[in-house]
Amino acid sequence: MTDLPTLEELKHLGAERPAPEHIVRLYRQAFAEFGPLALWSSQAAAHPTLAGALAITESLRVEGNLEARRLAERIEDACRAAL
Repeated sequence: MTDLPTLEELKHLGAERPAPEHIVRLYRQAFAEFGPLALWSSQAAAHPTLAGALAITESLRVEGNLEARRLAERIEDACRAAL
């Protein structure tokens, strides 16, 4: 069994790293589809970092529906792969 970095560790690693385009697309999709439902307390960044993309996943999981949770998983998986 491998020890995967926690979400907080990933945020720290991705703090200054611009998100690749495929993650930016997922990030924008999250705001477009779930902004009023789950991301009402967040503001979309024009040029998100990996940490910024990871930051919205908690809100998607807690405030969102099943589809929002699935998108959060996709964002986290993509960020893990990018780091």
